[in-house]
Amino acid sequence: MLLSKLFIPITKDLPTEAKIKSHQLMLRTGMIRQSSAGIYSWLPLGFKVMKKIENIVRNEQNNIGAQEMLMPTIQSADIWKESGRYDDYGEEMLRISDRQKREMLYGPTNEEQITEIFRSSVKSYKLLPQIFYHIQWKFRDELRPRFGVMRCREFYMKDAYSFDLNENEAVLSYNKMFFAYLKTFQKLGLKSIPMKADTGPIGGDLSHEFIILADTGESKIYTDKKIFDISIDKYQNTDASLKKMRTDFSQFYAVTDDKFKSEDFDKNVKKEDQIQTKGIEVGHIFYFGDKYSKPMKCSVDSKEGKKIFVKMGSYGIGVSRLVAAIIEAKYSKEKMKWPKLVSPFDVVIIPAINKNDNSNLDKAKKIYDELKTNGIDVLLDDVEENISNKFKKHDLLGIPFQIIIGSKTKNNMFEFKEIDKESQMLDLNEITKLLKN
Repeated sequence: MLLSKLFIPITKDLPTEAKIKSHQLMLRTGMIRQSSAGIYSWLPLGFKVMKKIENIVRNEQNNIGAQEMLMPTIQSADIWKESGRYDDYGEEMLRISDRQKREMLYGPTNEEQITEIFRSSVKSYKLLPQIFYHIQWKFRDELRPRFGVMRCREFYMKDAYSFDLNENEAVLSYNKMFFAYLKTFQKLGLKSIPMKADTGPIGGDLSHEFIILADTGESKIYTDKKIFDISIDKYQNTDASLKKMRTDFSQFYAVTDDKFKSEDFDKNVKKEDQIQTKGIEVGHIFYFGDKYSKPMKCSVDSKEGKKIFVKMGSYGIGVSRLVAAIIEAKYSKEKMKWPKLVSPFDVVIIPAINKNDNSNLDKAKKIYDELKTNGIDVLLDDVEENISNKFKKHDLLGIPFQIIIGSKTKNNMFEFKEIDKESQMLDLNEITKLLKN
């Protein structure tokens, strides 16, 4: 892509309404634009990052055998009344009526919808277990939307739902999702810590939040620093390995503020190992048994011919929120560095362009064409601008690799640089091989 053709409305001034660095950066680099309070348009740069995050989330869901589907954003109020949550959910739910005066709502979550689909289609234990997921827009009418896409009203979310015959099998599904979440955040370049958490309006008695450490986080967290030493790479997607994974994480104290008790913290964690800080929730999983299946009469026939209410769990990841969470984790000293798998481009070519000399731009275009031929997603800064301003702009955009065409360029050797590392002189073949690897 040529920068001169890319719709990327960069602003020089720091947005006054933005209080945290992710909101500031996303507005300054033209990733988003506010439409109304807590509702944003996603412009090409931000949308591209979000879709790459979505694909990573999708791949890890598929890896544990979850099946993708798509449910509507608008739901009937009837199924929420059936579950008992229509009145309990509160003013965060946007309630509407269609022209026939039927009560509808803009879905804040999908437990009722997926339960209605399952009960009308599955009648036998032979089809269990099942895990379904979809990636869809949600709406929750936050009283005070703030921090950009971190706490907004309309957001893009992956939510999954498991159906099992009994509690033991349901916990295995829970463990699979626990594993998938840790793998997802690892691929996004984030170190997430699973923490016991309150179940809130979802319900149930087993719940974990996945938290990344950040000063701007709204969650207070208390944990043992030794939990950071656990590597997810040593576990596999087998029942025995996943059970051991949960045991390994559970041996260390890790809770959010709603579960915190100072006496338990002091009893279970040595003073020198105690961590008290803030974090950002990037995922939340729940097991709630028959909380929804029982009132909605979602049952299957057991092997013995008895009707059994299925055991359920739900599992959410805020895909749009993750864009901001990555920025909070990676942005430092006026520089952004996107993890390679979610960067809007693989590499940017930055030529020094003079009014009376197009030689650097010509070299840059040849490199651009060669990299595109090799399947590399490349951005060429073909805008006539002071080179120092270009460096500042691209440090802000955070594309991890830069090819600089300027005074150091000699013959077929070009300056190749990874953000926050020393540059090196490489030829085009070496650059291409490095980027493809």
